[in-house]
Amino acid sequence: MTSVLAGPPSMLSVPAGTIDLRDARTGSVREVGLQPFSIGATPVTRRQWELVGPSSARERPTVPVRPVSWFDAVSWCNAASTTAGLRTAYTIEGRAVTWDTTADGFRLPTEAEWEHAARAGSTAPTYGPLAAVAWTALDEVDGVQPVARKEPNAFGVYDMLGNVWEWCWDYADPARYADYRVLRGGGWADRHWSVRASVRRGSLPEARLEDVGFRVARGAVGQVGSAQGWSARRDRERADVRGPVPFGWTPLRELLEDGAR
Repeated sequence: MTSVLAGPPSMLSVPAGTIDLRDARTGSVREVGLQPFSIGATPVTRRQWELVGPSSARERPTVPVRPVSWFDAVSWCNAASTTAGLRTAYTIEGRAVTWDTTADGFRLPTEAEWEHAARAGSTAPTYGPLAAVAWTALDEVDGVQPVARKEPNAFGVYDMLGNVWEWCWDYADPARYADYRVLRGGGWADRHWSVRASVRRGSLPEARLEDVGFRVARGAVGQVGSAQGWSARRDRERADVRGPVPFGWTPLRELLEDGAR
C-alpha cells in the first residue's frame, strides 16, 4: 500500500475493451471501443497534490484532495506532467481548454475510460458489495476517508465508487447544461442508488464542491479532436440546437464558434 500512497500517482494499466454508454435524455445507448490506457490506482491525494502545488488545507495526506474544480484538476495535470518530464495534455487559455490526445502526460479520463476502469469487466451496478468497496452513507462517516482502505476492483483500482466524486474530461450535455463537466463515482455521504458505475452528475467547471476530487489517466489515444468515446465534433453537433430552445436548456454556442475557426 505504501507504493500506492507515496510519491506521484501510481498508474495501473487498463486493457482494451468496450463499454456501453447510456444517454438518459435521449434514451440511446452507444458502444465505445477503447484502446489500452493507464489510470491512477486511487484518486489524487492531498500528498500528491502538494508535490506540484501548495495547499492551505489541514487534512490527512492520504485522503483525496478536495474540493477541486475541473479547472484546478486540468491545471494540476499539466503541472504534474511538467514535473515528470512528460508532454502536457492541455492548452489552457482562460476558460478554453484543448486536449492534445497525442500527449503522454497526465490528464483526466474520458467518461468512457472512467466507466471501463470502474467496471473492470463487471456488468453489475457495482464491482462488489458497497460495504466492501466504497465509502458511502452506509458507513455513516462524517467526511472524506483515506484512499485504498476498501477493496479494489478486478483491475486493482481503489475507490472508483464512493469517497469522492471524480471529474472526467467530457461535457455533461452541451445542449442542455452549457459547459458543465461530468462527475462520476459517488461520494462518502451518498446513498446506494447514487454510487453505481453508470451514474453521472455534472457541475460547472469552476465549482469546488466538498465531495469532489479527481483521478488521473495517461495514454496517447485517438486522433486530433477525438479519443476514447469523446469527440469535439459530437460536442458541436449536440450543442447545435435548432429551433426553439426548451425551457431551462443552455446550449453551449461557443462550441459552434470554435468549430467555425
